[in-house]
Amino acid sequence: MNKRKQSTFERLKSGKLNRKQRKQLMRQVCAGDPGLQVVHENAGGIDVGNASHYAAVPPGRDTESVREFGCWTGDLRRMAQWFIDCGVKTVVMQSTGVYWIAVYDVLHKAGLEVWLVNARETKNLPGRKSDVQESQWLMKLHTYGLLRKSFVAPEEIRGVRTIWRLRCRHVEDASREIQHMQKALTTMNVQLANVISDIAGESGQAIIRAILRGERNPQKLAEMKDYRIRANADEIASSLEGNWQPDVLFELQQSVERYDFCQEQIRACDQRLEKSLTALPDRKIAVVQTEGQNEKKELPSEGRKERSPRSKKRKNPRGNEPRNFDLEKELTRIFGVNLCSIDGVGVMVVQTWFSEIGVDLSPWPTEGQLVSYLKLAPNDPITGGKRIKGRKPPNKTNNRLATMLRMAAVSLRNSDSYLGAKYRQFRARMEPGKANKAMAAELARLMYRLLTHGQEWVDRGAQAHETKRREHDEKFLRRKAAQLGYRLELAS
Repeated sequence: MNKRKQSTFERLKSGKLNRKQRKQLMRQVCAGDPGLQVVHENAGGIDVGNASHYAAVPPGRDTESVREFGCWTGDLRRMAQWFIDCGVKTVVMQSTGVYWIAVYDVLHKAGLEVWLVNARETKNLPGRKSDVQESQWLMKLHTYGLLRKSFVAPEEIRGVRTIWRLRCRHVEDASREIQHMQKALTTMNVQLANVISDIAGESGQAIIRAILRGERNPQKLAEMKDYRIRANADEIASSLEGNWQPDVLFELQQSVERYDFCQEQIRACDQRLEKSLTALPDRKIAVVQTEGQNEKKELPSEGRKERSPRSKKRKNPRGNEPRNFDLEKELTRIFGVNLCSIDGVGVMVVQTWFSEIGVDLSPWPTEGQLVSYLKLAPNDPITGGKRIKGRKPPNKTNNRLATMLRMAAVSLRNSDSYLGAKYRQFRARMEPGKANKAMAAELARLMYRLLTHGQEWVDRGAQAHETKRREHDEKFLRRKAAQLGYRLELAS
């Protein structure tokens, strides 16, 4: 059966155009009559700026096809009404800093369909670039359906995202102050960081604050250590014999005060976060029974001790996790499934998932599309049906969720679990950066499946993965031996 020949628009959307075809397409678009299929007839374009915005409508809709509007709310409403009067139904603009947010909200409330696009996909503007040409170029590309719509989180998710990102900035500021404390102590030759792994803990902070109160006796300072500290009192006392410089002590005092302020801000964010999450509704997922589900649960787990669920294994929050409420319980209620049951995935990862993309996965019909959105898919450039060898183009991303998933992947290196064994297999086959990316993509797929199927993650253990890997290798060797005319037999 012969397949229908794809149009230029369809081939562009599927990513099967080579360099020559893309250049030819750009020349067509730049022409007066490109001869392409009109996808959005009533399209408008906006070049977003700081002080003003340039809006463009198709020719013939108004005496002035391009107008300049101010950045204040009154002019944004006037721009929305002008679009409606010109018969525009869909508007496209670039995600320029934070300047697009106010424009997006006003146009969306006015009933217009707003497309937010990546500026990288619209930068090939022919000729001399200007704000007027930029708005017309965006409108033209959108008219022929040559732009991809970026994901914009709903309003309730954006509220949680603002609080969570603000909290992350406070955590980063607090970590910098810890570094400043360590620098001040080292300047005075107080080697506390060499005997206590974390000076931000109870023992480290108790000793530092006693120093600021005027205590200089190393033995008395060493008695403040927690019983879990491996170093004995004599070792700690030896590390606390320093030269107490007044200027450096003042610097240490300032760092401690800024650290306390950051902790107060973090607690305030936790209270606001708890209030926002509590107001969100519960989510119920219809459990989808997949083929072979029971067999997966009954796989042997020899050589591995049975472990209790994550919620029972660890009661107290760790690191920078919120402490004034049970974040894992709230997220389980909102998602309808406990994503923290996946090895390596903690509440910080799940909360980042919720604040960045939310619960609704309809923008990504398949798990592969979500992995591609997170820039965790392999970046293999292909032209003419062949893979391009040599240096690959950069596939970098500043997506916060992708960064958290990479960190979760690294935590699986010494894990005695199915995912830990899989990550170690990736590390054996490829370089660390690629292994982290591959494992992060695997975690994203697992979280996607749990959210769509409603099933809990069941760890089958590292031994199950090794058995599966051995069967795969044995099958490959038998097939290879058969191709060469040999027969593979197991050694006695």
